Amino acid sequence: MTRSILPFLVLALTAGCASQRLAGADLDRVKRPAFISRIEEGAGPKSVVFREDSAYEAKLKKLEPVEADRRLTVKLQQAVTRFEISERLRVNTLSQLPREYPWTRVVDPARVASVLESFLVEEVPANAPDYDLVTPLGADTVVEFVIQEYGMRSTKGHAGAYVRGYGRMFTLDGRSEVWRRPFEVDQVATGEAHLDPFKVGKNPDLFRQALTSMLDKVAVTFVKDLTPKDRRGGPPVAGPPGSAAPDTIPGAAGQRMQAKPPEKELPAGELPDPDPS
Repeated sequence: MTRSILPFLVLALTAGCASQRLAGADLDRVKRPAFISRIEEGAGPKSVVFREDSAYEAKLKKLEPVEADRRLTVKLQQAVTRFEISERLRVNTLSQLPREYPWTRVVDPARVASVLESFLVEEVPANAPDYDLVTPLGADTVVEFVIQEYGMRSTKGHAGAYVRGYGRMFTLDGRSEVWRRPFEVDQVATGEAHLDPFKVGKNPDLFRQALTSMLDKVAVTFVKDLTPKDRRGGPPVAGPPGSAAPDTIPGAAGQRMQAKPPEKELPAGELPDPDPS
């Protein structure tokens, strides 16, 4: 089995737990769906690289693992905003759905975000929204994506990014859930290339690239789930259902490697330099 399909294997295995397949008949009954994407409070980003893996002790020297993880967490926060993460999953899923009913009748995402104050996700806790607020917009169903945890971890000196959460669809009248898909994508578990935490410390955009790539894989899985073949459906309609996902986040510029051994004091808030490639 090649590495390129391993992330999908993780998605498939995770989906076997508390998942629910979307039946074509249930989708046929949907008239006007509203899409919501959010990140749970305290979901991340988190770094447990140095606390859970002793392989970095020699590199850290006098720097405590807990402090090293704190510094790396700050770098991860600089790499990508919570708003971009949640929006990327929503937009990439919606933009790939077929131009057929009910996906041609999706409630305007801007109006949904406005009533739920989704644009304030960076300033306020990401609590579960008041779903009744989207009913006046004409919605009868909610498609919700939730990110429960994301960050970086490491095993035996092999580090990587990870993200887990779930997608679900439920009716607003009675809150009947008709689809659920838990997901977990973990670069360490799937044997992806090592994501050097010290390089991420100098160039946080490396984490953004890894995370957005994983979210795009999740979106592909969601699209497949949301297009069941056992349905009547509707006629195709030309034109894209949504705008492109945000894809540009300013990354922290790399810094010059220190010429002298690590005995030199680290700058405040910084991790040791990566080893020469």
